[in-house]
Amino acid sequence: MSIIDAYDAETEEILKPSDMTRRVPGFPEVVVAAFQQSAVDSLVASRRPDVIDELRAGTAVPIYAVRHDGAGAPRDIAVYRTPLGGSIAAAMLEEIVAKGGRKLVFFGSCGVLDSALAAGRFIVPTEAYRDEGTSYHYAPAGDWIKVDTAARLGEIMADIGVQFVSGRVWTTDALYRETRGNAQKRKIDGCIAVDMECASLAAVSQFRGVPVYHFLYAEDSLDGQEWDRRTMGSVPPDDHARYMELALEIAARV
Repeated sequence: MSIIDAYDAETEEILKPSDMTRRVPGFPEVVVAAFQQSAVDSLVASRRPDVIDELRAGTAVPIYAVRHDGAGAPRDIAVYRTPLGGSIAAAMLEEIVAKGGRKLVFFGSCGVLDSALAAGRFIVPTEAYRDEGTSYHYAPAGDWIKVDTAARLGEIMADIGVQFVSGRVWTTDALYRETRGNAQKRKIDGCIAVDMECASLAAVSQFRGVPVYHFLYAEDSLDGQEWDRRTMGSVPPDDHARYMELALEIAARV
């Protein structure tokens, strides 16, 4: 048996999300999940939101609630910081759904496979190459998984007036095994970026019937003879604050 045989649609999970968490009365229907702590810190500093619950990933992860009055209808939105990596991000998504979340907006950084994509450029994934493990437990085996919400997210971002590019991404959980050969193969496949979570989150989204809207912003580049750090690790806090505000505005419109 290998990973391509892992999908089991016939029997139930032994450990369910509801075994680990509880439904929270009044939990916001729409949730924003940020991969960068500084993005959440900016929200806490500017809005001083209430903590309504917490997740656990080796340590307590607070879940905040904010009221966002954007161009969309005013909404109560839950916000939390999700760790890097498809496996843990997917597990936390499961627990958020168990608590009452029904629509989610994820955002975080990515590496680009096309150096023409400038640092800070927004990317809306349309399909993800499944070079990780979690998605194979939520969807039948296959190289690609479609991001069902991409078209709608693109419409929302265009309506807000945000410039972005759409395209395929390469999802891998082996950060230090993104080899030159594999990067070139994925570029030939049409991938414009590499991330660690998109395929996993899309698979959970489709399996549970809970829409996940996922946008990325470009940082480092794998397109060249040498890795180019560009803005990786040095994105200004003001930019992370801006990304958070964009995610909240998207959440108010989904």
